[in-house]
Amino acid sequence: MIQYVIRRILYSLPVLLGIVFVTFTLARVLPGDPCRAVLGEKATDQVCDAFIKRNGLDKPIPTQFVIYLGQVLKGDLGDSFRQGRPSMEILAERLPVTIELATAAMIFATMVGIPLGMISAYSRNSPLDVVTMIGANIGVSTPVFVLGLLLEYIFAIILKDTFLWLPPSGRLTSGLTLPSLAQAWGLTNLTGAAATTIGFLSKLYIFNALVTGHLEILADVLKHLILPAAAVGTIPMAIIARMTRSSMLDVLGLDYVRTAHAKGLRARQVILRHALRNALLPVVTVIGLSLGGLLSGAVLTETVFNLAGVGRTLYESISARDYTVVQAVTLVIAVFYVGVNLLVDVLYAFLDPRIRLS
Repeated sequence: MIQYVIRRILYSLPVLLGIVFVTFTLARVLPGDPCRAVLGEKATDQVCDAFIKRNGLDKPIPTQFVIYLGQVLKGDLGDSFRQGRPSMEILAERLPVTIELATAAMIFATMVGIPLGMISAYSRNSPLDVVTMIGANIGVSTPVFVLGLLLEYIFAIILKDTFLWLPPSGRLTSGLTLPSLAQAWGLTNLTGAAATTIGFLSKLYIFNALVTGHLEILADVLKHLILPAAAVGTIPMAIIARMTRSSMLDVLGLDYVRTAHAKGLRARQVILRHALRNALLPVVTVIGLSLGGLLSGAVLTETVFNLAGVGRTLYESISARDYTVVQAVTLVIAVFYVGVNLLVDVLYAFLDPRIRLS
């Protein structure tokens, strides 16, 4: 198993290198001037010449790429043209929002989608099956921004004065603050990578509130996550439900399932102990792909619910021709995808012992 994981990681390095190179090249050959995008009316010819020379944009693209690759190997993803700050700091601020949103959405999609698919498969062609699949098709077909606005209207306006009211935007209620982990742990003299890491963990509000014991803030953070997680997780939930139903129907028709029924086992035991485990193989693949997509940033969801995550950061950076931030975000997303795919492959061996990863 360990050899397989190491081998997969080594195989992934050329993929990551190719992604970085394509992103790096496209950012520079597409129309647009980063100097004028950043400085606007202040971008005179003299200022832009100095800007281009200062950031090394006057060199050939292969030379720029080699320089950039050397910086990446040293752990430096470059400084933002627009903000003048290291890209790592920007990611440390924005990435926790997307991680919490993607995790909550995936938990919602999995916990709801798999049971719905199982119930639908077991009640095949029944009214319950029809209603469930119609709901899944509606979930797949509804745009995220439409669903997000509908949820805000229902739970933040119509149900405003009831116990079902939910906050429509943001991560914390106005007036509440969550101290950083550096303050909580007395780490006031940190610099460099250590400071960035602590800052990243501090922006993970759920983790921060748990380790520092701020349970009232934890409840507020979770309450703010409900609507955006439901909005962005509805499409994966519908896909997981449909995939679970299809896979369960295939498995329920196999000989070993009929044998289990013939031995007198209860339907619940047959489904949970025998059918579900084998039916989960394609479902795990869908979950992995959906999680990778969610971690890449949900631009519309973050915009509707006023969340400053990776999606909005990527959109703003592309609009401003902020090459370094675009490259940093792309690299991080690619690493997430590779990690999720590796985890899915390992789970295959756990779900089906016949699969050997040696």
